[in-house]
Amino acid sequence: MDISEKKYLDEDKCFFAQDMQWDKNWMKDALSQMTETVYITLDLDVFDPSIMPSTGTPEPGGMGWYEVLLFLKKVFYEKSVVGFDIVELAPNPSNKAPDFLAAKLYYKMLSYKFDQ
Repeated sequence: MDISEKKYLDEDKCFFAQDMQWDKNWMKDALSQMTETVYITLDLDVFDPSIMPSTGTPEPGGMGWYEVLLFLKKVFYEKSVVGFDIVELAPNPSNKAPDFLAAKLYYKMLSYKFDQ
């Protein structure tokens, strides 16, 4: 985040990766702040660059695959998800693994939506 964005940040509604690592209740807290109906925009730079280097802004210390899936599963099962999108894939012709991560993530989100 750059300084120009910080003035718009509501810190009571924002969860930072460095804090989430130590706060075991962050998922519950995040879910409690959501409305019953949600739309999910998932920015791929949420992932640590060790598994998702192909983004516009890789974030060292980002989240892991299973942590993100666990949170998404909770959102889909506890809220009414009306739609979702995945953004920030910057394909790299010499590394196709991130492309497959994005595709598999989309598939997982579809399965969470329709497995209810």
